[in-house]
Amino acid sequence: MALPALRALRHRNFRLFLTGQIFALIGYWIQMVAQSWLLYRLTGSATLLGVLAFASSVPILLLSPLAGLWSDRCNLHRTMFVTQLLELLQAATLAALALSGLIAPWHIVTLAMCLGILVAIELPIRHAYLLELVNGKEDLPNAIALTSLMANCGRLVGPAIAGILIGVLSEAHCFLINALTYIAVVISFLMIRVRPQPRAPVKTAVLAGLREGFVYAWNLLPIRALLLTLAVVAFLGTPYATLMPVIVREVFSGNAEDMGFLVGAGGLGAISGTLYLASRANTRGLIRLIIIASAAAGIALALFAHAPSTWYALPLLVVIGFGILVTSVSVNMILQTIVDDDKRGRVMSLYTAAFLGIAPFGSLAAGALADHIGPRATLTLGGLCCVAAALVLAQRRHAIRAQIQPIYEKLGIVRR
Repeated sequence: MALPALRALRHRNFRLFLTGQIFALIGYWIQMVAQSWLLYRLTGSATLLGVLAFASSVPILLLSPLAGLWSDRCNLHRTMFVTQLLELLQAATLAALALSGLIAPWHIVTLAMCLGILVAIELPIRHAYLLELVNGKEDLPNAIALTSLMANCGRLVGPAIAGILIGVLSEAHCFLINALTYIAVVISFLMIRVRPQPRAPVKTAVLAGLREGFVYAWNLLPIRALLLTLAVVAFLGTPYATLMPVIVREVFSGNAEDMGFLVGAGGLGAISGTLYLASRANTRGLIRLIIIASAAAGIALALFAHAPSTWYALPLLVVIGFGILVTSVSVNMILQTIVDDDKRGRVMSLYTAAFLGIAPFGSLAAGALADHIGPRATLTLGGLCCVAAALVLAQRRHAIRAQIQPIYEKLGIVRR
């Protein structure tokens, strides 16, 4: 009998998917660290780091709603496979340019935007695809938690590997390794056999379908309040990662290896958060957890801004990683549980836009602000705003619970 925290792994298709994705996500984080370090080494500009983060993520905000509508209508397995192949092509192009010595800052930014477009298409489809991989809602919250665990294992391991590779070899070899990880992804998708979920015939026009999804999400207080809280954390809390090269080089006088371990500390906190969420029986009590997690991340971020050295910064980054991860994944778990199946893709596209789509604007603003008032003041301001968002959500928690309770009772979700 499977352990409760691993119960989604009893599904063969989900095991195959998870196996391929762990390789891809380690490679992804190796590439993310290497490209930001390379860009800063070439230009010395914190503003351009913000531009890089903006270029890689703004397509998510712009395209996610359309991708969400598409995911309510398309063949999810086939579409996921195609996006993985195109991401392989992007990684191979970046590696080829870097290995040839022809790479320039505009190449890095442009290819990051290309990857952002593919991720914008993939993420809403991925959220809906999980339901097919586990054959229903019973193990879906656990599948979400384990998928997040996989992503954050990559976030923990990838930056540390990138820091070592940059020091020993070069950024170009990091890009090459990322391209090679997609071999495991292709093999896993060729082995997956899913039964597509039945879908009613769609007669709604595109614009009407988009409007229907927005109205549905806005009119339900739990969805609206959770997405707004998540958007604040994404805009003001997550940009610390964008400023990491500045903090490492200018504040801590560190190198690429130091940066890898600092980013990895955030990944360690995120892994701790996903292990905790995976061990939970269901989604009850997550509203209170979101309030605590977002407040803790904000406080730790403000303290991190004034850390005197990397050794003081490491435990604070663990808390930041834990808080942001628990906030984002808990919101995901609640939404996936309470949303109507025929609107799942559209609502989850709004989730993607609120988290990953809003983040580039925060990164762009943080990069520009850091050049004017300094990285310490920028991060302090962001942390305090995250605390404020947690307090606002705390004031509305009773009304949110009152609306969620009937849905939980209908689904048979009880306290344990």
